[in-house]
Amino acid sequence: MALSMKASTAFGTKVVAPQRTSVRARATPVVSATLREDVARFAKAAGVGIASLGLALSANAASVKLGADGGALVFEPSTVTIKAGESVTWTNNVGFPHNVVFDEDAIPSGANAESLSHEDYLNAPGESVSSKFTTPGEYSYYCEPHQGAGMAGKIIVQ
Repeated sequence: MALSMKASTAFGTKVVAPQRTSVRARATPVVSATLREDVARFAKAAGVGIASLGLALSANAASVKLGADGGALVFEPSTVTIKAGESVTWTNNVGFPHNVVFDEDAIPSGANAESLSHEDYLNAPGESVSSKFTTPGEYSYYCEPHQGAGMAGKIIVQ
């Protein structure tokens, strides 16, 4: 039961008195149908999201840190293996500035060292660059400012 207000006028003054009314609850089957529809919509949206995530993850097959968490001037991991058509993302971590440079003599024939390289310095934590690899083979690369310290890496494309 719920209360509603009923107004009446007595001697020019408005008097409001509470009145009892009944409220009907929504029938269970209607609620269930609505719940089923909501769950179906959510599942459909989640399915689309999962599919999109799968495409994004397959396109970016590997992530490499520029500088180890402990401060070492290394690519971490130093070697990654991916499939042709996938990308590698390098993310600035510590010990910057860093860059990613491919030597044309240390990549497969037909690959373009200039288009794969990112010679501009990454100067802040979290900055990243990516390259897509379409030609199978081994690719060696280095960080120009830290090449003398041995900061080098390898990508194996299958």
